[in-house]
Amino acid sequence: MISRSVSLGLAAALTRVAADALRTEAPGGRDRWERRNYAGRTVELYAGPACAAGTALVAARVHPAAGLAVAAAGVCGAYDDVVGAGDPRRGFRAHLSALRDGEVTSGAVKLFGISAAGLVAGAFLKERVVDKVLAGVVIAGAAHFVNLVDVRPGRAAGSVVALGVPGMVRKGAGGALAAATVGAAAAVLPDDLGERVMIGDTGAHALGAALGVAVVAGNGRAGLVAHAAAVVAAALYGDTVSEVARSLPLGLPE
Repeated sequence: MISRSVSLGLAAALTRVAADALRTEAPGGRDRWERRNYAGRTVELYAGPACAAGTALVAARVHPAAGLAVAAAGVCGAYDDVVGAGDPRRGFRAHLSALRDGEVTSGAVKLFGISAAGLVAGAFLKERVVDKVLAGVVIAGAAHFVNLVDVRPGRAAGSVVALGVPGMVRKGAGGALAAATVGAAAAVLPDDLGERVMIGDTGAHALGAALGVAVVAGNGRAGLVAHAAAVVAAALYGDTVSEVARSLPLGLPE
């Protein structure tokens, strides 16, 4: 298993390399990789896929299931970034309501895709059935939480660094996974704060899932229960806020 320091540095380096490569090549044209942020400034989207790739590659070296969860969360986030751009619906209830009406939204794909990936990863990371389920809730819930706080420049990446650093003190897989997450988030944080890039759903979900697998790898059942309760509470609160926002004239920024 790679050490925490190597995990931190490798994730940061891979993230920067991936971002630079995407910026140079701009697959599909540069217009595809630009968005307007909440303040109307043009920002680049290279940081999101770069975070997902850098974190997933290092996480996979620690445990293949961890890499799978991070990669799947990033892919689901990328799908929402592309297909769901401009969709005003926010929160679980809005997307589940659309699904009941026969419309499969990008948010619904993201919800079920990340949840499934979390459960699969949890099945490999834990031995007992209850722990497997709790692990899936923590991974998917953490991915959703980081995306939930991604409402201003640097908010999501900064939250990941703040929440991930304490986990780096753990020995073993939990510490190495936390270090990889912190490394990738720290690599894009300056540009994110400077409003030059946006990590989008791709980066937010991937980094969140990485936090989740770090928690799962470093905790027993008591820790899993506590973290599962926290992410579920955050999801319910966020869904309530989204519901209120839809009733306001301007709503909330992404």
